[in-house]
Amino acid sequence: MYRKGKIKNIHFVGIGGSGMSGIAEVLLNLGYHISGSDLKETEVTRRLQALGCEIHYGHRRENVKEADVVVVSSAIRPGNPEVEVAEERHIPIIPRAEMLAELMRMKVGIAIAGTHGKTTTTSLIATVLAAGGLDPTVVIGGRLNSLGSNARLGQGEFLVAEADESDGSFLKLMPTIAVVTNIDADHLDYYKGIEEIKETFLEFLHKIPFFGLAVVCLDHPNIQSLIPKLKKRFTTYGLTAQADFQAEEIEFEGLSTSFDVLFQRRRLGRLSLRMPGLHNVYNSLATVATAFELDLPFRTVQEALAEFSGIQRRFQIKGEKRGILIVDDYGHHPVEIIATLKAAKTGWKRRLVVVFQPHRYTRTKALFNEFLTAFYDAEVLILTEIYPAGEERIEGVEARALFDGIRESGHRDVTYLPEKKEIVEHLLKILRPGDMVITLGAGDIWQVADELVERLE
Repeated sequence: MYRKGKIKNIHFVGIGGSGMSGIAEVLLNLGYHISGSDLKETEVTRRLQALGCEIHYGHRRENVKEADVVVVSSAIRPGNPEVEVAEERHIPIIPRAEMLAELMRMKVGIAIAGTHGKTTTTSLIATVLAAGGLDPTVVIGGRLNSLGSNARLGQGEFLVAEADESDGSFLKLMPTIAVVTNIDADHLDYYKGIEEIKETFLEFLHKIPFFGLAVVCLDHPNIQSLIPKLKKRFTTYGLTAQADFQAEEIEFEGLSTSFDVLFQRRRLGRLSLRMPGLHNVYNSLATVATAFELDLPFRTVQEALAEFSGIQRRFQIKGEKRGILIVDDYGHHPVEIIATLKAAKTGWKRRLVVVFQPHRYTRTKALFNEFLTAFYDAEVLILTEIYPAGEERIEGVEARALFDGIRESGHRDVTYLPEKKEIVEHLLKILRPGDMVITLGAGDIWQVADELVERLE
């Protein structure tokens, strides 16, 4: 089959990123020689190296070598030496989303988008398709525990991928099934406001062909407002009786969640998950709706979701030591934080001690007021410095101001510890048996959870 043509060597600038590494792994398994660079060594880059990728640390002109194509992460800034040498040599430079779109052209694409929940929903859909014998190719933004990776090359006709809306690049994708979990204000360094975000999601949904399907959450107000404008075939899910796929009789206990699933008011059966929280009920309903479109038996969905072992950094239990449960979670948007803390409160009867690391100056500035009331379910809150994620500091945007605002908004027990190394020592002084500690944020705050587990041994 003519597929690779004369292209043999593909170089990734920023290969350690969650989206980039998955695409690199799939292309490696397709037989391409993969090289890449990143600023530092991580578990992701070590895994790629073990698989056969040529990895360089630091961005230098000589890293590009014999590349036929250069793939660039959206995190790469102008003036990158590897991009510059590719331009000088007239080597094609492909944005990450465009390369994902190229992979999707080879398959029947299922793309999952949304402000929150897309990594979990992508993982659930991929797991169900695999359980149904469809052997999908998968590219997700988090490490799936069952795979030990965020990617897999399948022999089946489907490609299941997470669609990143942060810079509008998901509009390059042409999926057959498009899932939108929810729409909230985020990435306001790129978008002008919520109306532009909504219109961009609508454009994404209209990328599906006439025989495709849009799967959308009816309960979310910003999605509700788009439905009258949606010109493609769609199905809905939610808790409301007006949704096509509905959850009823929801029960939470620890990590376990169970609920009845109805399709157009007809009971299909009961689902059980090893994931807490109402947000995961929604993610599971999106999965059921997608499986239904592919004619997979509900029994297959039940069995796959019951065995689903989760994703790294999504309510990941790191350990229980001296009666203290330690959890790490990626939540970094106020909506995600509220959902995660609600999940902890509904599943466990423990004092909740939260360590939060804000992520990006732009997000902290844009959602400052929303952050102030996001932590009410935490009895104790520890706030540390903003993780910049490569951004330049913005004058007046700092964690200290967030600390002051949270305290003034009525939180009774909030502490500001700017140095991450101070946090574990402070926790060891205040923790008691029966507590739950949650480290929250999209940066490197997970290191605190790991260190705490070690110190409590």
